[in-house]
Amino acid sequence: MSKFVKEMMARDLSDRLQGVEDCLVVNVIGMNSGSTAGLRKHLRDKNIRMMVVKNSVARRACEGSSLAPAFEGLDGSSAVVWGAQDFVSLAKEVVNLDKNSADFDKFQARGGVLDGEQLTPDRIKEISKWPSREEQLSLLVGQLLSPGAQLASQLLGPGGALASQIKQIADKE
Repeated sequence: MSKFVKEMMARDLSDRLQGVEDCLVVNVIGMNSGSTAGLRKHLRDKNIRMMVVKNSVARRACEGSSLAPAFEGLDGSSAVVWGAQDFVSLAKEVVNLDKNSADFDKFQARGGVLDGEQLTPDRIKEISKWPSREEQLSLLVGQLLSPGAQLASQLLGPGGALASQIKQIADKE
């Protein structure tokens, strides 16, 4: 491949990854076309993008960006995945596909980058156990509503008890 073509591919990849700060690198090499199409559809349904890249071209395209550590130490071809609702959801989906899916047996997490820090496959598994954005929001809302619910029960409790005592006295008379 000529230098000119590699440079064009690097520019195209750089344009596609514009604005992406965190990604994962996976292995899809060895999958047949039917499995690959099924994998792409599965990921697209979850709002995750995947692109197979040559690692040397990806290193050149991501030079100086926060994605550069993702391609350090890799050789051959890989696929870059990014998107989803948040990074934890992306990691959960990749780990789930890596370990549970018989349809995508060659699919394997190879690494990635989060906040400029290079991730190993084991670290990706750790991150997949974190609560996702939706789970964190539900915990936060529960914590915000808890004092209000407690205050309401404390205000309503004595008033309800007083009303029931008044009713009992009225029923006796």
